[in-house]
Amino acid sequence: MTIPCRAVAVLFLLVLLGVLVPPAPAQQPRAPQPPRPAAPAADSQRLLRALEDAFVSVADRATPSVVNVSVKVKRETRPEGGGAPEMEERFREFFGPELFERFFPRRAPRDEGRAAGSGVLVDPRGYILTNNHVVENAIEIEVRLSDDRKFKAALVGRDGRTDLAVLKIENPAGPLPVADLGDSDRLRVGQWAIAIGNPFGLDRTVTAGIISATGRTHVGLATYEAFIQTDASINPGNSGGPLLNLDGRVVGINTAIVSSGQGIGFAIPINMARDIMTQLINRGKVVRGWLGIGIQDLSPELAAGFGVKEDAGVLVADVMKDGPAAAAGLKPGDVIVEFGGSPIKDVPDLQKRVAAMEPGRAAPVKVMREKKTVTVSVKIGEQPTDDAMEAAEGGDEILGLTVEPLTPETAQQNRLAARSGLLVTEVAAGSAGAAAGIKPGDAILEVNRQPVSDAVTFRQAVAALKPGESVPVYLQRGGGANEYVVLTAPRP
Repeated sequence: MTIPCRAVAVLFLLVLLGVLVPPAPAQQPRAPQPPRPAAPAADSQRLLRALEDAFVSVADRATPSVVNVSVKVKRETRPEGGGAPEMEERFREFFGPELFERFFPRRAPRDEGRAAGSGVLVDPRGYILTNNHVVENAIEIEVRLSDDRKFKAALVGRDGRTDLAVLKIENPAGPLPVADLGDSDRLRVGQWAIAIGNPFGLDRTVTAGIISATGRTHVGLATYEAFIQTDASINPGNSGGPLLNLDGRVVGINTAIVSSGQGIGFAIPINMARDIMTQLINRGKVVRGWLGIGIQDLSPELAAGFGVKEDAGVLVADVMKDGPAAAAGLKPGDVIVEFGGSPIKDVPDLQKRVAAMEPGRAAPVKVMREKKTVTVSVKIGEQPTDDAMEAAEGGDEILGLTVEPLTPETAQQNRLAARSGLLVTEVAAGSAGAAAGIKPGDAILEVNRQPVSDAVTFRQAVAALKPGESVPVYLQRGGGANEYVVLTAPRP
């Protein structure tokens, strides 16, 4: 059989191709590919949208009640090169020197400057909660609302021991947006927290985080501390603004940050702020119980030295003359282990318990004294104001009057028949004492119908006065003439 030449050529070509073209390799199994992420489930999307809507709702609801507080202050309160007050140093440490100087610049004497902060409207009558350090030393206060309305604001009162202040808008035109107040006692660690304020002049800035801790003490910002700690971003200018929950209710008043850390801010619980605000509005001051003692926490060394456990209570370091504790027989070196029938944990615990007591009530105080248990009953006094305490530390000058205990010798020198009371040795020009007509050589026998025999008693009597309030003072003058004058506490 013959094969055509064309067929031979084709066959040759196929053989050649078979030699030159290698066979296709066997197909290898493909490595398994990771599955594509599934699209979010409809339920997950709804949850995220609900959370997003909650934040938006809080911002929409609460932002109108947040105000910008602009304060004109006397710059001479922080003279160049002079020592700063203790509170200033505390906030300098928390904010850091650079931020502190930006918002509270060092000031030259007899000059004026401005400081800024935040506040929140909490009452339709125009009452605003803010921080004491925002308005301290203010000579003029202006607040600006979210709709750009501006109002002059009056200082109703302030409480440096909690760093709170209350302002009131003067003659508001039209309704005011007011925030709803929550219950800070019900806060739980891990809850959402939303802060609103004016950091660095950026009006109505909203930030979010969580409640990091509650009841923080030993922070060093105020006398009475139970701070809410949060990681919601708080910066200089936020001071006085609200911390809110997801319901849009105010649970705290933002106060300070730790400049050396991130996400560590503090707010005053709104329940504490509400109580302070109510007292400032109704009384013009904050009334607290007072024992008249200096106290300190027990270190391990002190506890061992006094023969008690480290967490057994607080140590009495000082007992003030003529104070409630002195009258009850408390002594330096006593360790207070119970107050009012409840164990005492530390200094802030005792301070809060005593401050909450109504002055005039008696409370049992259990102490360890020379390794024995002693219980005394203390009639709670009224805590003197900051001004009265400063006067006590600075000498015997009270409302422009310099006084000293009356002695038989000084009574004879000034032709006084009285044998007890206070002798007035100097009267400052333009002071409340001068306005009352009190003169050097007068003897103060009574204040508000209560006998006075030392400067401490006198201070306590006038410390209870509201600004502008008057009290009768019974005097004896040279020659034995007695008369009443009216002493009026100066207005701020």
